[in-house]
Amino acid sequence: MLLKNDRISEIIDGKRVIVKKPELLAPAGNLEKLKIAVHYGADAVFIGGQEYSLRANADNFTLEEIREGVEFANRYGAKVYVTANIYAHNENIPGLDDYLRALEDSGVSGIIVADPLIIETARRVAPKLEVHLSTQQSLTNWKAVQFWKEEGLERVVLARELGAEEIRQIKEKVDIEIEAFIHGAMCSAYSGRCVLSNHMTARDSNRGGCCQSCRWDYDLYQLSDGREIPLFEKGDAPFAMSAKDLNLIRAIPIMIEFGVDSLKIEGRMKSIHYVATVVSVYRKVIDAYCADPDHFTIREEWVRELEKCANRETAPSFFDGFPDYTNHMYGTHSRKTTHEFAGLVLGYDPETGIATVQQRNHFRPGDEVEFFGPEIENFTQVIENIWDEDGNELDAARHPLQIVKLKVKRPLFPYNMMRKEN
Repeated sequence: MLLKNDRISEIIDGKRVIVKKPELLAPAGNLEKLKIAVHYGADAVFIGGQEYSLRANADNFTLEEIREGVEFANRYGAKVYVTANIYAHNENIPGLDDYLRALEDSGVSGIIVADPLIIETARRVAPKLEVHLSTQQSLTNWKAVQFWKEEGLERVVLARELGAEEIRQIKEKVDIEIEAFIHGAMCSAYSGRCVLSNHMTARDSNRGGCCQSCRWDYDLYQLSDGREIPLFEKGDAPFAMSAKDLNLIRAIPIMIEFGVDSLKIEGRMKSIHYVATVVSVYRKVIDAYCADPDHFTIREEWVRELEKCANRETAPSFFDGFPDYTNHMYGTHSRKTTHEFAGLVLGYDPETGIATVQQRNHFRPGDEVEFFGPEIENFTQVIENIWDEDGNELDAARHPLQIVKLKVKRPLFPYNMMRKEN
């Protein structure tokens, strides 16, 4: 039974409403993804600069792009946090002071940090920056959270390996902002502490180079008397140790009632279609629960919507208790994605009903497509005709980022998206 937290709700006009609505925090691997995340309902985004950040293979932001991103977010009342969450080596120290000062000058709201060196440096040279402790510190108990509160941090990001009761106790015992993951990839080790990547590819997981070794295919052997005995037969799928992705859509009411301050989506390297889909779903869940928590139910269409973007298999992981084998993927890399991103709406002419679309994946006349976006209700239609920018009729939109036009049956808005079923 869901416990009701009097500190986060009030009775207004005879109905209980949530007055402490959590922040919805979205990933943004580049400037386009930042704008999409904010447009689709994120209260804040986390981004990586070109230094001191994990996810070194993401596009990441120059300082000029960070300033542009902050300016855009501010227009919508959203915040920008910058990850500076590597574990620094000696060669990372030169330039740190200047980088942190530049982040402060850019107007970002805070930085997400793991290394005490970077924390102390930020306090000294960029005191206006909020400092949030990264999940790389693997916070799993309230005493550790208390320690970081006493160090002056404004927020801590909890380890992904916590259950519901552990999160509740931490929030109850320590008066500090809590950020918790609700959706995205799970690490097979405590987040970021795997050294398989270092060993196999000389790419340091704790400095942004993780090669995702846990998602590789492996053949499993048993060593006996110096001999390798295969534990697989010919034709078996290669063994994989990867965890299923995290999906806590059904747990959002619990986390809101706990008073969790920020609900975090993982995925800075995901597509804009993924960011838009996941952010829009969790935006609807949070808003619906906060508006009328006592009569709230999860709509199955929200659950199905999450399956339309590039997810692998998903599970609640540690939230409902220690995960068993059903939370892992063995012998398969199967994806549950039901749809693919086909196009981004650039404009719409209400007089002609013609939409201008930037192609993102191949589509042709006769394909049934679905349009979605924050301003519209999802709708499907069959494409009848496609024209290029000069009005020439096309048999398909086959070129990446090609600008095409097509007639649609309902009004659309810039940044709406088009997808088609796989």
